[in-house]
Amino acid sequence: MEKLTRVEGVAVPLRRSNVDTDQIIPAEYLKRVTKTGYDDALFAAWRTRPDFELNQPQFANPRILLAGADFGTGSSREHAVWALRDFGFRAVIGPRFGEIFRGNAGKQGLLVGVVSEADIEQLWAQADADPASGVVDLVERVVTVGDVTRPFEIDDYTRWRLLEGLDDIGLTLQHEGDITAFEQRRASWRPTTLPIQHGTR
Repeated sequence: MEKLTRVEGVAVPLRRSNVDTDQIIPAEYLKRVTKTGYDDALFAAWRTRPDFELNQPQFANPRILLAGADFGTGSSREHAVWALRDFGFRAVIGPRFGEIFRGNAGKQGLLVGVVSEADIEQLWAQADADPASGVVDLVERVVTVGDVTRPFEIDDYTRWRLLEGLDDIGLTLQHEGDITAFEQRRASWRPTTLPIQHGTR
């Protein structure tokens, strides 16, 4: 997973609360078996409307989503995070999130930061005036849009994983030496973990 310290680019104000994962990516797109290629599925139902935020030219090529309260609630689906990433988003800032969505995001390299409802209102107003001025600084834990800078909350463990670029596999590989030593001590008749053989099946 790529290390993430700072996100810069267009910030999109999504003035909607209770956006669940079915609205982020409808269930019909979950039949795909890959982890990429979901950019067409993101907010698919809403993107048919010309007035939807992502259809506005000033919000083209977005990197930061400024969400309303309770974003990412509903059923658990990693596809919601994949769709946001495939569309270009690297950070979602908002007042409250579905816990499973927030957990999935942290493991997939998508920064999710929590601000107050008063702060998101001010960030929305600035994004309308100057959407290209968005910056999310994970090191300092602040989000800036235009002249407005506000702190955001993110738990220390998720922040560390994002800064180090560690997904679940990366975390496991940090202990590769210990795993190998453990396997060498195990009785030969027990199941063992074998090294990856690249280029073979």
